[in-house]
This record gives sequence, structure tokens and C-alpha cells, in this order.
Amino acid sequence: MADKKLKITLKKSRIGRSQHQRKILDGLGLKRRHQVVEREDTPAIRGMVKKICFMLDVLEI
Repeated sequence: MADKKLKITLKKSRIGRSQHQRKILDGLGLKRRHQVVEREDTPAIRGMVKKICFMLDVLEI
């Protein structure tokens, strides 16, 4: 599972979101809308994505 990667795109703004959701975005490295980051597919990253999945687009690569 560790050899897979996730391509994560922020599709909704962080303005008006709770402090907890903003900290998750910071942990993923997402600062701006439409920003794309690639992260390893780990259980920790999957958990962060699951908490704010309504704000993200996720692709497995």
C-alpha cells in the first residue's frame, strides 16, 4: 500500500471552516483552492482525507 500515491486537490475554500478542518488541510499541505499535492497512501493520510472528503478530489496514482 505504501508504494501507491494519492493526488489530492482542494476544491472548496478553507474560509469559514472550523479550526480542526484547517489544521487537517495544513497537515496535507493544502493552502489554496485548486492546489494539488501528491501524498503516500498511508492510513494516516486516508484518515485525514476521510474527515474532509467533501472539500477534496482524490485520485489514486
